[in-house]
Amino acid sequence: ATQLAGRWFLVGVASRCRYLAEHSHSLEATAVTVTVLDGQSLAISTFRKLDGMCWEIRQRYLPAQGPGRFLLKGRGYGSKVDVVVGETDHRSYAILYFQKGRSISVKLYGRTSRVSDAVADKFEQRARAVGLSEDLTYYFPTYGFCDSADEFHILD
Repeated sequence: ATQLAGRWFLVGVASRCRYLAEHSHSLEATAVTVTVLDGQSLAISTFRKLDGMCWEIRQRYLPAQGPGRFLLKGRGYGSKVDVVVGETDHRSYAILYFQKGRSISVKLYGRTSRVSDAVADKFEQRARAVGLSEDLTYYFPTYGFCDSADEFHILD
């Protein structure tokens, strides 16, 4: 978990999410800061724009069974998400799986806002392996990142 600490950029997402499909033309650059708590849990701060304002979304990933496995508890019953680090070299990229019920998505994070073609290929292969084709894969802008949000734009 400690090797995931630091700043990451959301590079791509493969998902059947209807919202992503309908809004893929207006995706905003998204940055994430990972802090390791108690050596196991991850505090995730996601910074992104919404209607031109910078927002911070705070989440806590709890350790689950096995290394690189986490649990994200949602607000309602049955809204837990299993998070698995599929592949990473900790220095340049990380590919994570997010599973909620029978729905799965794959996210590609980079230490910089761009990754190599080889890493992008790995991401697309992993997405295809779980049934997410190219037309369900979205890449995020590499500019326009938020570094912070004011006190009125934080969601816990």
